[in-house]
Amino acid sequence: MTKVIRHSLLHSVRRSFGFPVSTFGFLLLLTTACAVATAQTTQPIAIRAQTIHTMSSAGTIKNGVILLRDGKIEAVGAANDVKIPDGVKTVDAKVVTPGLIDAHTVVGLQGFLNEPREQDQLEKSAPVQPELRAMDAFNAREKLVEWVRGFGVTTIHTGPEPGELVPGQTMIIKTCGPTVDDGLIKPTAMLSITLGEGALAEEKGKSPGTRPKELALLRGELVKAQEYEKKRARATTRPSTNPAEDKTPTRDLRTEVFVRALKGELPVLITAHRAADILSALKLAKEYNLKLVLDGASESYLLIDQIKAAGVPVIVHPTMFRSHGEAENLSMETAAKLHAAGIPIALQSAYEGYVPKTRVVLFEAALAAANGLSFDDTLASITRDAAKILGISDRVGSIEKGKDADLACFDGDPFEYVTHCTTTIIDGKVVSEKAN
Repeated sequence: MTKVIRHSLLHSVRRSFGFPVSTFGFLLLLTTACAVATAQTTQPIAIRAQTIHTMSSAGTIKNGVILLRDGKIEAVGAANDVKIPDGVKTVDAKVVTPGLIDAHTVVGLQGFLNEPREQDQLEKSAPVQPELRAMDAFNAREKLVEWVRGFGVTTIHTGPEPGELVPGQTMIIKTCGPTVDDGLIKPTAMLSITLGEGALAEEKGKSPGTRPKELALLRGELVKAQEYEKKRARATTRPSTNPAEDKTPTRDLRTEVFVRALKGELPVLITAHRAADILSALKLAKEYNLKLVLDGASESYLLIDQIKAAGVPVIVHPTMFRSHGEAENLSMETAAKLHAAGIPIALQSAYEGYVPKTRVVLFEAALAAANGLSFDDTLASITRDAAKILGISDRVGSIEKGKDADLACFDGDPFEYVTHCTTTIIDGKVVSEKAN
């Protein structure tokens, strides 16, 4: 087989060059090409900045340098302490932050033109479909991926629109593209659940038609998953005494997702805005020992004590979210209030039904900073703290040696309207140099 492949490659090279190429010459060309490709992917970069917000124990560095090599951060520190090697590509910036993280979005699942052919963010054929995976629809070439990348957003937690009771599983990916396999961090990140008005059936007489029905359906699926796992464990750990009862159950993709949630392997992201729905989410998580992350949470400021006691993080609604429907009582100070109470928070762009089909989490953060959240805490909510909540802080969220070389470069204060993101770097490669 190897011999056939080698001869096929050699024939292709000869045909491409238009003249005979010896086997030795072919191997030399192949070796050279590999060396060139390696050099292209491992080219080091140095960033010189007036201010570096590391979001690590190193704090803020003035007049600093960051060295990137092989997709990782090799060194970061004051310019006097970090020497830039000769011949290294250098990027200059006034301010550098870790690559920004959008803690919840639908980018990559819906298109910026708002056409039916590019709307994969919500499957409405049934209320409970946990087996659906965002990664099976993600379009890394979508213009909105490129758009948010231009504002320094390097990592997104994306998934289904919160419009059904259980619309599927989310994913975490970098905004580099060009395919879903490029920059994929977690193919299945969380199980998405919606409580409240957003999960009620639109058609009268369809299920779920009320909030009690929503909770009943969820409990039914979780109990079913518990029994499924018990039968599977019994069938694999002890001899069968009753073949009819002790046989291994037929695989059920839908139920297996709930099993993962019950085991704590798959966090549960529950979108809820009304205080009553948030409280139902907390009770459900406690009842089944689910690893809960609250999402949206417009009225969470009414339940600060309960949320804090539960030890649950909150991915807060966009600061400029429209205050209507079940989000009518939202506040632009929600993030500041939750953070002041010691509740872990992150910010998001969320689902947007209107063109251009997405918000920019950088702008949402800027408004949070203008409504009670300090600069450092605001930046943490879209970098370090977002990474912690998403379970990816070992790779991204701060500028530290050994972490992924994801950076956002600005020509001023990132939260000022007149500031531009001048360069975005992902895995040590410059992916955007247009000033946005």
